[in-house]
Amino acid sequence: MSNRYDAILYDLDGTLTDSIPLIMKCFHLAYIEVLGECTRTDEDLMSYIGQPLLKTFSDVHDDDTARQLFEAYLRINEAMLHNDELDLFPGVLDSLKRLKSAGVKQGIMTSKRRDSLMITLELKGMVPLFEQITALEDTVEHKPAAEPLIYSAAQMGISDMSRVLYVGDAIVDYECAINSGADFALVRWTRMDLAPFVAKGMPRVIGSIDELLQYE
Repeated sequence: MSNRYDAILYDLDGTLTDSIPLIMKCFHLAYIEVLGECTRTDEDLMSYIGQPLLKTFSDVHDDDTARQLFEAYLRINEAMLHNDELDLFPGVLDSLKRLKSAGVKQGIMTSKRRDSLMITLELKGMVPLFEQITALEDTVEHKPAAEPLIYSAAQMGISDMSRVLYVGDAIVDYECAINSGADFALVRWTRMDLAPFVAKGMPRVIGSIDELLQYE
C-alpha cells in the first residue's frame, strides 16, 4: 500500500464515531437503573472507555452489581444503536472511502462486543471498507495489551508491526500500539484528557482521516 505502512487500523468509539456522549448517557442510565443514582464521577466514567466493560465494572463493584450494570448498559446501549443514535465524526466516511479507493488496507480493532460493533458498521455502510474487524471476543487479552493489534495485523497477513499504524483517541489505544510495536496517531477531536499522552511522549496528532492519505 505505501512505503511506510502496510495497514491502518482504527479504534471505533471516539475515533470514527462520536460515541462519547452516547456512552456517557448509557453509563448514567445504567447506574440509575441498578443503583438508583450514578455513584461515579464523569471523570471515572471517561476512564472506563476503551476497556472491556464487565472487567471495568468488576474493578469497582462487587460481582453481582458489576453484572447488573453490565447487562443494563448493554441493553440501553444496543437500543440506542438500533435507533441509529450514534453519529460518525464529520467527513470520516468519505475519508475512509477515499483511502479504500487508494488501495489502503484498513481494519477496525476495538474492545467493543462484536454484536454492538456490527450494528454500527452495518447501519453506516462501513463493513466493505475494512479487511479486518477485530472485536472483544477475538482475543484473550485486550487493550492496552499488545495481543489485539498483533492479532489484527496477522489476520491481514502482516507480521512486521512497524508497518502498522493504529489510529485512536484514548491512552489505552496509544499503549496498545506501543506494546505491539505499531505506530500510533491520535485524533485531534479526542475528548480524552491529554495529560497521560504527554506523560508518555505526545504522539503524532491528525486533524482528519484524510491526512492519512499522505502515507498512501
